[in-house]
Amino acid sequence: MQTLTITQPDDMHLHLRDGEALKAVLPYTARQMGRAVIMPNLKPPVVSVADAEAYKQRILAALPEGSAFEPLMTLYLTDNATPELVREAKAAGIVAFKLYPAGATTNSDSGVTDLFKLIPVLKEMAAQGILFLVHGEVTDADTDIFDREAAFIERIMKPVLVQVPELKVVFEHITTAEAARLVSEAGDNVAASVTPQHLLLNRNDLLVGGVRPHHFCLPVLKRETHRQALVAAVTGDKAHKFFLGTDSAPHAKSAKENACGCAGMFSAATAVELYAEVFENAGALDKFEAFASQNGARFYGLPENPRKITLVKDVQKVPESLPFCDGEVLVPMRAGGETAWRVEY
Repeated sequence: MQTLTITQPDDMHLHLRDGEALKAVLPYTARQMGRAVIMPNLKPPVVSVADAEAYKQRILAALPEGSAFEPLMTLYLTDNATPELVREAKAAGIVAFKLYPAGATTNSDSGVTDLFKLIPVLKEMAAQGILFLVHGEVTDADTDIFDREAAFIERIMKPVLVQVPELKVVFEHITTAEAARLVSEAGDNVAASVTPQHLLLNRNDLLVGGVRPHHFCLPVLKRETHRQALVAAVTGDKAHKFFLGTDSAPHAKSAKENACGCAGMFSAATAVELYAEVFENAGALDKFEAFASQNGARFYGLPENPRKITLVKDVQKVPESLPFCDGEVLVPMRAGGETAWRVEY
């Protein structure tokens, strides 16, 4: 039986929610990942150091006994952010600020309306060495939803990088060939996280044969050519600039299966196994450990995790649903299907 032992991975883009939802989903990540970058788009959002410190304590309190998992905290960037807040965040150990363009995704109502007005804040991030995490989509009604990432690159990302060339940027959950090209061609201060769904699925998986609400995420799944470009990027000559970030986003089944279903896919339960399939299918299992466990840590200035995990080439059944909160269930990525690998616990 084939096995693969790697340094324990980190999830550089994770939604844990709060309250009972947090308690329900955190154990899945804590058993696979050493650390995770925690997204701040709660209701209300995590906008201050005090907010982040309180949220971190709630996460730590929800961990299974004996877990060594470490949450890496971020702040939600708003129009009211200041250079002083950046300095305060750096001193408190906050790893990054997250850009949500207003209206771009779940709980983004408090997001930035004009990033160029925050150039002094971005310059302070660059000076402090604090990372800038970007949900890279424009939100104007005139731009097709499938073109919003490419439009963001031209209208916002490239001009910002010209104005603040030393800013350390993570282009989050990239979905297009254009984004992969930008990251590959940019300096070493620009990297990207990539989700399992954008490496494994395309928009046919969302729309062909009927709308599949559990494949609806933002940024939305794109054409097969874009999926192929992402796989080529994470396994290619500039693979060191790309790393694991699931964007695992739990929503109750009832919130996904309705007339206005929520965006997000829950992949935390089998994230490592799903990513392993991507690299195996590409004939690049030798590059999997770097993507999962090394590239992200290096970009964030962190040591690699001291622990190892072992994957076994063995079919694993994915449950149809998992317990959630308030009597609800959530539907995991590839529910009812199988993964080709399983993590030994």
